[in-house]
Amino acid sequence: MRKVVFLAAIAASLCGHSIHAETRVTPLMAQNLQGIPGKEGAMVTVDYSPGASDPIHRHNASVFVYVLKGSIIMQVKGGASVTLKEGQSFFEGPDDVHLVGRNASQTDPARFLAFFVKDKNAPFVLPAH
Repeated sequence: MRKVVFLAAIAASLCGHSIHAETRVTPLMAQNLQGIPGKEGAMVTVDYSPGASDPIHRHNASVFVYVLKGSIIMQVKGGASVTLKEGQSFFEGPDDVHLVGRNASQTDPARFLAFFVKDKNAPFVLPAH
């Protein structure tokens, strides 16, 4: 049941906030954080096809990113654009606006793991305002 709720939360959070068709988000798990009432940890993988990118957005969560395959380019407002390769990581804070999230390659796919610490039942993705 928890997995169904988690999948529904991912789907609901992405509705109305278009992520390009070449980006696939796969929920892995969500778990209440013991000792931190109202907070949960959640993990997803994000697969970018060659040249794929995300629109500008924010998460209202602490997000830890770990590149599993290929290379990706990330940038938050006020920060420098960084190119991350397999085994490298990136952090987004709850107030960060994610300006750039894309596959660095036009020919090879990329995949990363994202671990969220967020308010329970809060959407994963919000429009950047």
